[in-house]
Amino acid sequence: MIKNFKWLLLVSLTFGACNSDDNATTVVDSSDGLPLTAGSANFSKYVALGDSFAAGFSGNALFIKGQEGAYPNLLAQQFALVGGGEFKTPFANDNIGGLLLGGNVIAGPRLYFNNVITPEHPASSVDPVSGKPTTEVTAHLSGSFNNLGVPGAKSFHLLAPGYGNPAGVAVGTANPYFARFASSATTTVLADALSQNPTFFSLWIGGNDELGYATAGGDPAVNPLTPPATFDGAYKALVGQLVAGGKKGVVANLPVVTTLPYFHVIAYNQLSQASLTVGGVSVVNTLNAQLYGPIHGALAYLGQGDRIKLLSTTGNNPMIMVDENLPDLSASLKAVLMGGGLDATTATVLGQIFGRARQTQPTDLICLSASSRIGKVPSVAADGVASPSPSLSQLGVTFPLPDRYVLLPSEVAEIEVATTAYNATIKAASDANNLAFVDAKAIMDKLGTPNGITANNVTLTSTFVTGAAFSVDGVHPSPRGYALIANKFIEAINVKYGSNLKGVDVSKYQVLFPAVLP
Repeated sequence: MIKNFKWLLLVSLTFGACNSDDNATTVVDSSDGLPLTAGSANFSKYVALGDSFAAGFSGNALFIKGQEGAYPNLLAQQFALVGGGEFKTPFANDNIGGLLLGGNVIAGPRLYFNNVITPEHPASSVDPVSGKPTTEVTAHLSGSFNNLGVPGAKSFHLLAPGYGNPAGVAVGTANPYFARFASSATTTVLADALSQNPTFFSLWIGGNDELGYATAGGDPAVNPLTPPATFDGAYKALVGQLVAGGKKGVVANLPVVTTLPYFHVIAYNQLSQASLTVGGVSVVNTLNAQLYGPIHGALAYLGQGDRIKLLSTTGNNPMIMVDENLPDLSASLKAVLMGGGLDATTATVLGQIFGRARQTQPTDLICLSASSRIGKVPSVAADGVASPSPSLSQLGVTFPLPDRYVLLPSEVAEIEVATTAYNATIKAASDANNLAFVDAKAIMDKLGTPNGITANNVTLTSTFVTGAAFSVDGVHPSPRGYALIANKFIEAINVKYGSNLKGVDVSKYQVLFPAVLP
C-alpha cells in the first residue's frame, strides 16, 4: 500500500500495597488509583484482527521492532496485568524489513529519515536501510498466533479461504504476510482467530478498503475502492462470529485516509525554480517557447486555455497531470497544431500526450509515491505508462503525471462518501453488540490540527516526519503513534467494561526508527 526509528521502553510496573494501618495507597499503574481490575472483561485469551496497523507495519515494512510496538502487543502487555495470557506474534526474521519469495525480493527494506548532510547527500531524504530482507514467505511458521494483523488485508479478505495459501502469493490471490503463518492453505484469518477460543478480541479493519484506492491515485485499475455494501456484509459477518457466545471486544472506525501525511507532502506547485534549472541556467523560457506556449495557444483556441498556462520565471510552478474527467481533446489538439504549421507526426504525439492533461491545482492531492518519480522518464513498469516521445519524458514537467499519482477532488469526495458508509456499519455493529468503540476518525482529525494531541507531556500531530505520530511512509504510525493508539483503545475498553488499565507512557516511545536497529 505504499512509499519512501528504535528503543521501545516498557512502562515500569509499581504495585501499590497496604500499609500497617490498612490504609490503601494509590496504585500508580491503574487509571484511577484503585487496585487494577479487568472489570467485566476477560483478557485471558486475546486475539487481534486487522491489517498493517495491527501488525505493526512502519516505514513501509514489517520488522521485529515495529511488530513489538504494534498496538495489539501494547494492549496485551496491559491485559497481562489483569489476567491476560500469552500473546504470540508471527515475527519477521530481522529489523531490515521486506519479504522474499523463493529467495527473490518482493517487498523492499524499511525506510528511514536520512538527515545526515554530506557533499554527496546535500539534503535530508527518506531512504531504504542497508541490507537485504531475510524473511522468506515460504518458511512457514508453525503454531497459532494471537496477532492476526495482516498488512494489505481488506475487510472481506479476513473471510477469504486461501488468503494464506503460499501457492497463491505469486499470482496475487493470496497475501504473503498471512501465508507465513496461516494454519493451512485453505483457512481464513477469522477461522484462525476463532480456533483459539478467544475471550476478548480487537477488530480494526477497513483502512485498506479505502487506502488502496487512494494511494493508487483513485485508479480502480490499480486498486479499487470497496463498495460500501461489500464492506457492510463482510464486517457484519466478522463481528457476528467474533461475538458468538458472548465474547467481548473492541472495534475502531476509520479515518478518512486522505487526511494522512501521505497526501500532504508533495505540493501541487512542486516545480521550484531550482528544479527547473540545468547547469546553472533556467529552462523555464525554453519550456515556454517550445512546449507550454504552443500547447497553451492551441488549448486557448479550443476554449480550454486554463488547462495549461505558461510557467512562471519566479516562484514555484504546478506540474502537468492527467485528468480523466476532462474531455479528450487529442484529435482537436492535433488539428489545431497542424493548422499552426506543425508537422503531423509531432502534432499527433502532442495531441496524444496532452489531450486530457492539465496543470495541478491546490485542490489536487499528490501521492507521496510521486516524490521518486517527478522529473523521471515514465515507464510502464513503474508508472503504468510510457511516453511516445523521447524528448517529452520528464514526469510532471514535459509529460503528465498519470492517474495513479494524483487524487482529484471528485475522487477525494468518493473516498469520503465510502468512509462515511463504512463507519456507519462499524458503529452500528459496535452498538448492536455492546462492544467498546474507538473513534479513530476523531483522533486523526485532532492530529491534523495545529495543536495535535498531547499525551504524557509530548505532542503528536500528523505533520510528515516532525509530527511524531507517523512513520516516514506517511501512512503507518511511528512507535509513538502506535503507543497513542494503544492508549485510545485502553480508554475505550475501560469505559465499556469497567477496567482501569492505565496505558503506556507515550513519551517513552521513539519518534522514528533509526537506520540501524539491533
